[in-house]
Amino acid sequence: MKKLSLLLSFFLVFGCAAEAQIFKQAKDILGGGVPFTKEEAANALKEALEQGTSKGVDLLSKADGYYKNPQIKIPFPPEAETVESKLRAIGLGNQVDQAVESLNRAAEDAAYEAKDIFIAAIKSLTITDAINIVKGDKNSATQFLERETTRSLEGKFNPIIQASLQKVNATKYWSDVVGTYNKVPFVKKVETDLTAYVTAKAIDGLFVMIAEEELNIRENAGARTSELMRKVFK
Repeated sequence: MKKLSLLLSFFLVFGCAAEAQIFKQAKDILGGGVPFTKEEAANALKEALEQGTSKGVDLLSKADGYYKNPQIKIPFPPEAETVESKLRAIGLGNQVDQAVESLNRAAEDAAYEAKDIFIAAIKSLTITDAINIVKGDKNSATQFLERETTRSLEGKFNPIIQASLQKVNATKYWSDVVGTYNKVPFVKKVETDLTAYVTAKAIDGLFVMIAEEELNIRENAGARTSELMRKVFK
């Protein structure tokens, strides 16, 4: 990875040099290996990103992709934590569990829709973007995708999650739970936009998984599944 970063830095600074000289320097940087072009480096990064995002999306869109993953499981909204504890204290834990599960099922329903949005963003990635990603932090590709796709993901996820919450009775569970709590004397009433909350948490969880896959491809040679990725990511 260090060699790739050095090579791409060289391309960035000396991009106007003669092609033969670029290949000679590339060969030196790679320690005598087969050199590659800027375009190959960018295409390898695109392949890596497509692989990582597809794997992350596939994992999350399966049953229990969110619900059984403690890293990204969607809990009660923070402002409703008191609701949860009080309802459990009066024997309504099962109702609370149903509400939490339904939130995560809605996120799982929406996750698959992220794939096309990610692929479009990856295909638009320029050579300059690729160089900045490779030279950046270990999650710089994830940061790029987050900047480029969050608004589109929100627009895509929101109606799916709203429909899913209704389908799995989440809206009812939530209304029952919060309604029961709000009837308790002297408590501060809780009002939450459940669809907006689940949409935001679903997208957050998606990028957690994408970051994991990015790190895996950067550090684990076995995760580079194409010849081009193996050639570039040395």
